[in-house]
Amino acid sequence: MPSQTIRLGLMLLSTCLLGAPQAQAHIESVTRLTARPALYERVDFVVMLSATWQDPYCSTEVRLDLELTAPSGRTITLPAFYERGASGQSSIWRARFAPQEKGDYHGRFVLAAAGARHESAPVDLSVAASDQRGFLRVANPWCLRFDRGDPFRGIGENIGWEARSNDDSRYFKALHENPRFNYEYLLGRLSSNGGNFVRTWMCAWNLPLEWTQVIDSDRYTDHPGRFNPGAIARLDELIDLAEATDVYLMLTLDPHGSFLGRQWELNSYNVRNGGPAATPTDFFTQPAAKARYKDRLRYLVARWGYSPHLAMWEFFNEIDNAMYGQTPERIPDPVITAWHAEMSGYLRQLDPYGRPITTSISHRDVAGLNRIPTLDLNQKHIYKNTVAIPETLHRYLQADGKPYVIGEFGYEWDWSKNFNEFAADMDRDFKQGLWLGLFSPTPVLPMTWWWEFFDQRGLTAYFAGVREISDRMLAAGNGRFAEVPSTAGAATSLAVRCGASTFVYVLNPTDAPVAARLELPQLASDHQVVEYFDPKNRHWQSDPTGRTVPAGKGLPTIALAPHQAVILVLR
Repeated sequence: MPSQTIRLGLMLLSTCLLGAPQAQAHIESVTRLTARPALYERVDFVVMLSATWQDPYCSTEVRLDLELTAPSGRTITLPAFYERGASGQSSIWRARFAPQEKGDYHGRFVLAAAGARHESAPVDLSVAASDQRGFLRVANPWCLRFDRGDPFRGIGENIGWEARSNDDSRYFKALHENPRFNYEYLLGRLSSNGGNFVRTWMCAWNLPLEWTQVIDSDRYTDHPGRFNPGAIARLDELIDLAEATDVYLMLTLDPHGSFLGRQWELNSYNVRNGGPAATPTDFFTQPAAKARYKDRLRYLVARWGYSPHLAMWEFFNEIDNAMYGQTPERIPDPVITAWHAEMSGYLRQLDPYGRPITTSISHRDVAGLNRIPTLDLNQKHIYKNTVAIPETLHRYLQADGKPYVIGEFGYEWDWSKNFNEFAADMDRDFKQGLWLGLFSPTPVLPMTWWWEFFDQRGLTAYFAGVREISDRMLAAGNGRFAEVPSTAGAATSLAVRCGASTFVYVLNPTDAPVAARLELPQLASDHQVVEYFDPKNRHWQSDPTGRTVPAGKGLPTIALAPHQAVILVLR
């Protein structure tokens, strides 16, 4: 880009930060479109206003908020968002509000422009009860809990993006470019098989909100404005789809690749494209870049924050890979930790619904990152070592006192390999990772990558059995879990007590049959073996003997074929 254009872009950004001159700013009208507001359901407002700006998405130039007092007396500030209209003329803005309390709300819209505060006429609404469960909160290391009180564990997978028009896989290009793999199909398939959670990315080829130049996707087109209208429309549709399928989303706001190679060259924050950052490090340190990012967060909360099915914000996919991918020197740990502390603190203040916030690493810890108080969940990715999932979850929980999530796992990460050559190993790893997560302290079970590959192999149906056991665990203990020490000889075993029931996972990880004698040495009272569950075919079998296990004693030997697993339920 010519240097003159760069200077112009920087001048406009500087104007945004300092505040552009405005005249006669005022709110013209407020219309509530939702006739009967109900608890946790979307309430829509349209606001007509007049103000002057260079960039309507720049909150230091022009900002519209809905300020409300809830029935409990709690003060709520909800950001509104610009829709259309010219500077200095009547423009259309919208607000999407999800009430979290029944009863009467009172307040007004407030326009901040030209250094002055402009208020609307009073805004009042009466909110009725509903059957909605509300937003998800961190309850304990094992589960989340809805506002209504129902416990929840996330069971699902990564659906990083929809089918690309130009995929770089050596062996699976045709599969990854198959238009069948869109959100409608993938969320529908997952939901119909018991899945309830998905992690998905915003990037240069999927939901490219801040990308003026799109790559590898014919679903979106380049757009010179601040936010890509195709991404806005598709994220609107995705939220509606998540609600229709009852699937909850972890929205990943940036992948590490946004700061490497070709993607950095096209990044809208890059000074070559009129942005404020000459280097990736500048993105994390320059005040202009941070101000621009905060306005992105503001838009995300304003437009989509109303939906409980947008369950979590995730700042970065594998931030360590962005740090170590730089030359000649990597981005220092304190820079990344300070940025996450600032942005998570801002987002916590901005989001009136208080949904959980997280970020992720690949495999290298970042000093201080896990201790940031406004990051609710810590997260890493594990490949080629799925058996380490339980130990990893326990270690980080003990070290930092926060719930931990394995955001990606898999038998293989290298997309240049032909997975068909070891497909059986991929399948076994997929299944094992889910069960190891279910019987370990994590509120979201480990999420596999390679969603197209596994769906093609029929593995999506496997989620149904995991969900079946998870639902029984949650019902038995109402979201309370206690680990029970267990051994099973050559077999792997994990045991968890939920209420009056103890659930035991036993796996033969070897290529030969084993006779597993399950020992539960710390059972506090006698237990009766009630049922056995076969994860392979979802078959339940009652124990015909009605045998009782004396406290501290072992069960009779269980014969397991190679790689066979069984779930036992004791009461």
